[in-house]
Amino acid sequence: MDLATLVGLVGAIGLVVAAMFLTGEIGMFVNGPSLLIVVGGSVFAVMAKFSLGQFFSAFRVAAKSFVFRLEDPADLIDEIVELADAARKGGLLSLEGKEVSNPFLQKGIQLLVDGHDPEVVKAMLSKDRYLTEQRHSGGSSIFGALGDVAPAMGMIGTLIGLVAMLANMDDPKAIGPAMAIALLTTLYGTLLANAVFLPIADKLRLRASEEVLVKSLIIDALLAIQSGQNPRVIDSMLRTYLPEGKRDLADAA
Repeated sequence: MDLATLVGLVGAIGLVVAAMFLTGEIGMFVNGPSLLIVVGGSVFAVMAKFSLGQFFSAFRVAAKSFVFRLEDPADLIDEIVELADAARKGGLLSLEGKEVSNPFLQKGIQLLVDGHDPEVVKAMLSKDRYLTEQRHSGGSSIFGALGDVAPAMGMIGTLIGLVAMLANMDDPKAIGPAMAIALLTTLYGTLLANAVFLPIADKLRLRASEEVLVKSLIIDALLAIQSGQNPRVIDSMLRTYLPEGKRDLADAA
């Protein structure tokens, strides 16, 4: 569970709702037509930009904003160095049946054990890495589009409310509901965009970069193991993937 995403979204929306309660009347901030314009309008406008498959798959990908477990690169490097040492002593076939924590690493080891050429190993694993990045990128694009469209739908609702208000200036009872639509649609659009859609889009981009980095590390490691490089050289090479602080701690250890 990614607490940063959960706490951030709940905190942002919670503070706004708490401020509404402090006004003394939460009901005045609930308006059906405004929600219909912003939520419904945003969903269908963004759906028109993508295929149905892409649109609905984005919500499955969005789950990675909340539930996502990625191995610590430092721990992964230690595991890879052990595999490199085993392969150097007993050959690539000695890696068959080894327990590996990362599925992508397991897939690459199986390619090595099966005796594929380095070009084939690199091409297959790079394709997997590229498709992973594309899946994250697709989800991020859709939530980014929702973040762009929601405020625009809020403005459309504001214009609708203003038109209704101006058309009924002779009826004081109609001015209030029309003004509520005008203001609340802007509130809903801005809140959804900045507290929900855009943070999820940014988190998916972060997830993509993290997963691509780990997979790039694994590809470099597997090719080095296949070429028979010394485990210490492999360790030094892979440590460059770590942030400077973690790299120094690893060297000290």
